[in-house]
Amino acid sequence: MPYVTPSHPAPSPGRPRRGGRWSRTVSALAAAVTLATGAALLSPATEARAAGAPKAAAALERVVNFGANPGALTMYVHRPAALPAKAPVVVALHGCTQSAQLYADNSGLNTFADRHGFLIVYAETTTANNANKCFNWFQPGDTRRGQGEAASIRQMVAHATTAYGTDPAKAHVTGLSAGGAMTSVMLATYPEVFAAGAVVAGIPYGCGVDVVSAFSCMSPGADRTPAAWAQAVRDAHPGFAGPWPRVAIWHGDNDATVAPRNADELRDQWTAVHGLGQTPSRTSTLGPNNTRRSEYGPTPGQAAVEVDKVPGIGHGTPVAPGSGPEQCGATGTQHFIASICSSYWITEFFGLDGTTTEPPTEPPVDPPTDPPTPPAGCWTASNYEHVRAGRATTTGGYAYAKGSGQNLGLYNTFVTHTLKESPAGHYTIATGSCP
Repeated sequence: MPYVTPSHPAPSPGRPRRGGRWSRTVSALAAAVTLATGAALLSPATEARAAGAPKAAAALERVVNFGANPGALTMYVHRPAALPAKAPVVVALHGCTQSAQLYADNSGLNTFADRHGFLIVYAETTTANNANKCFNWFQPGDTRRGQGEAASIRQMVAHATTAYGTDPAKAHVTGLSAGGAMTSVMLATYPEVFAAGAVVAGIPYGCGVDVVSAFSCMSPGADRTPAAWAQAVRDAHPGFAGPWPRVAIWHGDNDATVAPRNADELRDQWTAVHGLGQTPSRTSTLGPNNTRRSEYGPTPGQAAVEVDKVPGIGHGTPVAPGSGPEQCGATGTQHFIASICSSYWITEFFGLDGTTTEPPTEPPVDPPTDPPTPPAGCWTASNYEHVRAGRATTTGGYAYAKGSGQNLGLYNTFVTHTLKESPAGHYTIATGSCP
């Protein structure tokens, strides 16, 4: 499967070539970004792939009308045949160019949902949101509480409670790459919703605010103090005093797409949020490949933060095909790497395997209703400011209105438009009066 770095909305194959006058500096920058994305899109996988295709899996159940959906996402669920009352729920977020079904077929999460009885919500984005089907973890309009994709995912969790009877105190989130970065977004913007999260090959919250900074966040990565990283999380939900979600961080040592340094920065961010130092309380190895685990927090088996560094693998979800109790997943698709079944250990970290004692204090629970979205409005600004504010995206040097996809012209500070938001998260060029 073709794959792209987890942040940049590259031009779609069918989009015609465009020209136009622009400053030489901005043109050079756009060319560099396009070149980098194209190289990532066309390069071969760096890890070995299995010869056979993954085994066929049951189709996911699509859910419609789960909320206002300002981020224009699609909701699917995997529901075990015998889902108990007040079951936990895990939100799973795919990587770029992937789909909910592909992530379900290969990650191995369904194995443990069926074994232990929890619901999985698979959120899916589209090429209308991002040309490479990446969650927009770097677009401010999608990474703020009550807005865009983050609000849509929150509404999926609320809908799972009302429609499937899941326990709102046992909601969790995990994802790969862009989905891992979006996992960071959800933990920061809705800390009262999620008891725990697992970030696989992802990025700290608050690192990228546009395409250029997103590339820098991925590699070489941003070096900030633990206090600065923690402040970014606290600013996402001002006034929230905790308890904060527990966080597991998974990363391959040889990841050339999202630098392994991001695992350390994520550790710094969430240990500081929890008021912990950056020296592990315990270290150990697990699995047949001696994945190195570092735990942070006073309670063995209930670490507030956990870092799992997988030796010898590149960018992807570690899986271990087979029928053993600690095996899962498939490797017939790029970026699912034969190594260790990360989903097994993530399920254990979430306390969903029936052997882990729940933490003594659970996060407060919101009422199980679809939360409201912000009122619509109008904004007049340059294309550059529209992109930075999350009202537009940029591809190939041009800006496009979020939701409608209208071409706004060159991505710069000189072209100005008034954008009208209606419904929430859907922007069009204002042609008449604006409130």
